[in-house]
Amino acid sequence: MHVDSVTLHPDRYPTDEHYPFNLEVLRHPTTLALGQPVTLFVGENGSGKSTLLRALARRCGIHMWRPQVGRRSTPNPYEDLLDRFISVRWTDRPVPGSFFDAETFNHFALVLEDWAVDDPGQLKYFGGHSLLTLSHGQSLMSFFHARYAIRGIYFLDEPETALSPSSLLELLRLLVEMGRAGHAQFVIATHSPILLACPDATILSFDTVPIAPIAYEDTAHYRVYREFMADPARWVAQL
Repeated sequence: MHVDSVTLHPDRYPTDEHYPFNLEVLRHPTTLALGQPVTLFVGENGSGKSTLLRALARRCGIHMWRPQVGRRSTPNPYEDLLDRFISVRWTDRPVPGSFFDAETFNHFALVLEDWAVDDPGQLKYFGGHSLLTLSHGQSLMSFFHARYAIRGIYFLDEPETALSPSSLLELLRLLVEMGRAGHAQFVIATHSPILLACPDATILSFDTVPIAPIAYEDTAHYRVYREFMADPARWVAQL
């Protein structure tokens, strides 16, 4: 693997009152092993998994596409500083990679389209066609297949958002194939029980303090989906 572990250093945090440094799950000195081709961050909304994922990507030197944002009613000068207070251990040397989430992907697709106006050859690196001519899910899979064939480390924040169950299975197959090929490493924050089923993946739960490994069948996501599918009428009747 390219990155062997990530360590949190809460003793160095500049504040304990502002996000993200006030998240309890990030306030414990912790070293998280990332020794498998796929590591999955799982937890409730607001648990801190996406926060750490972004900080880890920045710490690994990954460029993060961001659309221009307006002014904030309550500015937070600490919001994007977590990466300064974590450390990563590379197994050899830093490698390139990418960060994905739905918001940044939409912005990237627009930028790529602008490039392709002057240089249509740019599209060959992302499936050979404009990402804007496909459905959202199709454009994601076109991007994933093209990008993840390249050696590197890849961070994904809830990639299941726009994918059908069959597309999620396709993504799962891609993760397994690229991971077993030995050149790609993935760190993924997800709520998807399909992606959480990735063979031999490490699942880290952000619902415990400190963050700790968890078995697939012990995740709340697996249990809720299993119980719902076993008797959906009972759950609907409770609404």
